[in-house]
Amino acid sequence: MQEWEREEPLIVERGSGSYLIDTEGKKYLDGTSSIWVNLHGHRHPALDRALKKQLDKIAHSTLLGLSNPPAIELAHALVRIAPKGLARVFYSDNGSTAVEVALKIAVQYWQQRHPEAGPKNTFLHLKLAYHGDTIGAVSVGNIELFHARFKPLLFPTVEAEPPYCYRCPLNLIYPSCHMACIDPIEQILRTRHRELAGFIIEPLIQAAAGMITQPAGYLKRIRKLCSKYNVLLIADEVATGFGRTGKMFACRHEGVTPDLMAISKGLTGGYMPLAATLTTDEIYKAFLGKYEDFKSFFHGHSYTGNPLGCAVALANLGVFRQEKTLVRLLPKIRAMAEWLKPFTEMSHVGDIRRRGLMVGIELVRDKKTREPYPPGARVGYRVTAAARTRGLLIRPIGNVLVLMPPLSTSTEELKRMVECLKDSIETLAID
Repeated sequence: MQEWEREEPLIVERGSGSYLIDTEGKKYLDGTSSIWVNLHGHRHPALDRALKKQLDKIAHSTLLGLSNPPAIELAHALVRIAPKGLARVFYSDNGSTAVEVALKIAVQYWQQRHPEAGPKNTFLHLKLAYHGDTIGAVSVGNIELFHARFKPLLFPTVEAEPPYCYRCPLNLIYPSCHMACIDPIEQILRTRHRELAGFIIEPLIQAAAGMITQPAGYLKRIRKLCSKYNVLLIADEVATGFGRTGKMFACRHEGVTPDLMAISKGLTGGYMPLAATLTTDEIYKAFLGKYEDFKSFFHGHSYTGNPLGCAVALANLGVFRQEKTLVRLLPKIRAMAEWLKPFTEMSHVGDIRRRGLMVGIELVRDKKTREPYPPGARVGYRVTAAARTRGLLIRPIGNVLVLMPPLSTSTEELKRMVECLKDSIETLAID
């Protein structure tokens, strides 16, 4: 914050398509989708219209004991596009709350539906995980920089090593390792399944960890293990959902249906805060009973099912259909992969990780030994500052440069983003 106070912050006043425009009229390509929320570009006519149309009716009414047409229609629409078997929707207002909802539902489900299965009041998660900044979400996270000082506030969890192939904790090499990192996970599930309510995971890619990608088949094997040992699989699709990986949801790449799925970010196309936690009929039935049974899920938010958010989310899904967003995305993904290949020859690029249009480029001091830069070098910051002078706004995660543009970004704009990033790495004086 001290450094931020000394700098002149860029003040964004307007947006148009893939561009952000500051108060001085300068245009910048939005290389982070305004932190992973924008899908179809800024000021999309269909989303603008939906918001204005709903505002002429009502901005908000509670979903506690009531409902509203956009919330009902959106729930049906989400069930139609979700992995098969996810049939119920619980609304909240951001990714952290969607995760909190999933955690609480999981614990209460076991208490009310299968108390014989064990106490089941804790969770398994991967190291380097990030699932949000509220206390429950932080408890199942493991990014020391973000979370270490709050450990006294957190509930105990069980951690497992992630499939970080570039820096494999087992010192093995993929694919000859045969995903040996799953073996310790199975051991945890085998020995501690009676206390585990669920295993929470970001499918295919751990985003805030530095875009750590999972090998093909990893998620499917985790699904089978959770089923085998009677542990709920919770998919955090807050960052990966709504086309970011090339399919509507990352779980679809491996034909996986989680027991609970948290979504937010792209849900409204970058227009309004809204989140949802989807689950199965089996889990939903655990919360049915007589009034005096008190089986209800006693959890709610003031803006749950907000009509403005739900209306623009419906329009967002409509744009996917009308503009064939996912089909048009495929050639962009292929082109991005080709444009990134020359980065592998750059002396300070250690690893390039990508799923769809989610890209992480890890910078290293020594390419041969994979020695990382120390925090004081501020390499990620320096490269992104150079990119800003070239008209590209991105944000690093430590030494990892993250590029996640809106899905609507044109091929020409995507190429320009990659070129800006390459130039910024090449021309910056890196010691």
